[in-house]
Amino acid sequence: MQALANFFLTPLAFPFMVRGLIASSLVGALCGVMGTYVVLQGMAFFGDALAHAILPGVAVGYLVSGGSRRSLFWWALATAILASLGIGAVSKRGRLKEDTAIGIVFAAMFALGIALISTVRGYAVDLAHFLFGNVLAVSSFDLVLIASFGGAVFLTVLLFYKEFLVITFDPDLAATLRLPTGLLRNLLLVLIAVTVVVSLQTVGVALMLAMLVTPAATAYLLVKRFSSMMLLGAGLGALSGVLGLYVSYWTGIASGAAIVLVATGFFLLSLLARTVRPRP
Repeated sequence: MQALANFFLTPLAFPFMVRGLIASSLVGALCGVMGTYVVLQGMAFFGDALAHAILPGVAVGYLVSGGSRRSLFWWALATAILASLGIGAVSKRGRLKEDTAIGIVFAAMFALGIALISTVRGYAVDLAHFLFGNVLAVSSFDLVLIASFGGAVFLTVLLFYKEFLVITFDPDLAATLRLPTGLLRNLLLVLIAVTVVVSLQTVGVALMLAMLVTPAATAYLLVKRFSSMMLLGAGLGALSGVLGLYVSYWTGIASGAAIVLVATGFFLLSLLARTVRPRP
């Protein structure tokens, strides 16, 4: 019992660990909520593409600010929102399937980012935390950003819960009810974009998709109602963030990787449980 108490309490003596735990839990819950829409609408490719499409914004922000992390956040956020809306516009106006539009925008943005990165020496080293995450470097200002934007996303989902529910499960009914489906769709894409940028500090670009999909997919295996899936996904995401950070602290592995591995462990357990007992 004492060993278990030490496992959880010892890291709390370090302020950076406390900030990291708060950030991980907030980001995990946020990914669990938005991941519900990503999983049910088959938008996993969109989430992955968006995480990589912010690269040119990060590159420009780096060049303009000289590497200021605060500036990089705002450039990444602006780029993610523009990329998400661009994907929606290309898909609608070009009468292309969404995965095709995603592929076009993703490839173009990623190539532009690589081109910009190649012009500056030492770039890859300075931006390593964007690729792999660095939750232990979260500052008090970063926590404010995460809480502010995460809270805005949660509030928007709450306000448009019924509308998002209709366009997720029955787009034809949404059209019949004369809901502004295009506007709602773009709003949902923007919310996912904000979630991606807010989460980068925790798990990085390379592992972003896992946190956006895995907790929600785990909840999907365990429950049947949409609201239950969203709540359980948020809880599993937050728990994965906290436990993953503890695992990272005690084993010395990268924090982002540890968080994703814990989330994957929950998924495998739920998959095993479903093979033994079908989903209710």
